[in-house]
Amino acid sequence: MSHSGTPQSPEDFDSRLKRARGEEEDAEGGGGEGLAGSGIGAALRMGMELVSALAVGVGIGWLLDHWLETTPWFLIVFFFIGAAAGILNIYRAAKGFGLAPGYGSDGLSKKD
Repeated sequence: MSHSGTPQSPEDFDSRLKRARGEEEDAEGGGGEGLAGSGIGAALRMGMELVSALAVGVGIGWLLDHWLETTPWFLIVFFFIGAAAGILNIYRAAKGFGLAPGYGSDGLSKKD
């Protein structure tokens, strides 16, 4: 910034602020340049949340069944536990959309 000695008008400040915010929004929106902020990125994240929770649940159930020779009971039980965990993860991820990082829906910080 230059220090020219003449103060700038509030209208000039508002126009510069709107221009800066517009450039910032264009950089974030990007028109599909980054998957993390797009709808496809959110859908991929939610899909991976569900698949990974199911895979962990089925894996634990399969290992317990082979170790304790109780085929297929632990597999069935842990399939449903994994499905419930995946759905809970999707709910938590979807609930947080539109919030600033570190803040809850009430606008208060989640630090403590």
